[in-house]
Amino acid sequence: MTDENQVVDNPGEGRYELWAGEKLAGFAAYDQRGALTVFTHTEIDDAFSGQGLGKVLAAGALDDVVAKGRTIVPVCPFIAGYLRKHPDYSGHVRWPQGTE
Repeated sequence: MTDENQVVDNPGEGRYELWAGEKLAGFAAYDQRGALTVFTHTEIDDAFSGQGLGKVLAAGALDDVVAKGRTIVPVCPFIAGYLRKHPDYSGHVRWPQGTE
């Protein structure tokens, strides 16, 4: 992540946002359900695709959820795929039934 890329939690919108400088490059939408953070959809703007920013967004969002002591529920296929490639998060994940 460069100094220009920043992942910010925007609870009012229910999403983590990835900012590239002053431009919104993408977001990971979530629902808070008790101690669970359920990731429902991830999107990177076409203008920023192919730059690896999805990984930056996923890492920033997941690290923040873990730091807050919450449990990750990956309904979104992108977040689920990222978690499968990064087993270091496994102690903080509750997989939706039938998706492990």
